[in-house]
Order: sequence, then C-alpha cells, then structure tokens
Amino acid sequence: MHNFRELTIWKEAMEITKATYSITKKFPASELYGLTSQINRASVSIPSNIAEGSGRNGNNEFVHFLHISIGSCFELETQMILACSFGYLEKNMLDSFISKLNILEKMTNTLISKIKK
Repeated sequence: MHNFRELTIWKEAMEITKATYSITKKFPASELYGLTSQINRASVSIPSNIAEGSGRNGNNEFVHFLHISIGSCFELETQMILACSFGYLEKNMLDSFISKLNILEKMTNTLISKIKK
C-alpha cells in the first residue's frame, strides 16, 4: 500500500483539480449541468483514482487505477479543448493547463513503469 498523500502525482492532481474549478467558475451558467459538470468530474477523478488505487491490495491494482487516472487526464484535456473552441477560455490558458496536465500524465506513466519493474 502507498500513502497517497505523499505521492507527488496526487499532489499535482489536486492542484490541477483546483485550477479546473477556478477555470470552470467563469463558464456560462447555461453549461453548469453540461460541460462544466463533466469537466469538474473528470478533474476530481484524477486524484481520486490515485488515492483509491493506493489503498488497494497489490501493485497490479494500483497500476490499474493509475491507468484510469491517466484516462481521466485525456478526458479532461478533450473537454478543455472543447471549452476553448466554444470561447469559454483563452487559448493561452488552455495551453498552460494542458502543459501541466501532460506533465502529470508523464509523471504517472513513470510511476507505473517503476512499479511494474
């Protein structure tokens, strides 16, 4: 078992989730139950799956949840690209956000590789 609170990827995922909520707070009210909700749920899923996997029995289960977390990163990236295309956030903000998300994905893949050894 791993202590998720000590994992850098969990800490980074928490920061991404906070940033996501700050961004979506500015979206139109008409998106509250649509894209805003989807984006927020995807962002929460990232650190949640890291935490859940860390408490599972064995590294194989942990790796499985880390893969789910990466899938949520891709989902979040897609949704943010859509939000930008709808004019809900600026391109430079999107680029910065995606850069941080991509770093988290790489860090998570690195951890997966280390666990599998």
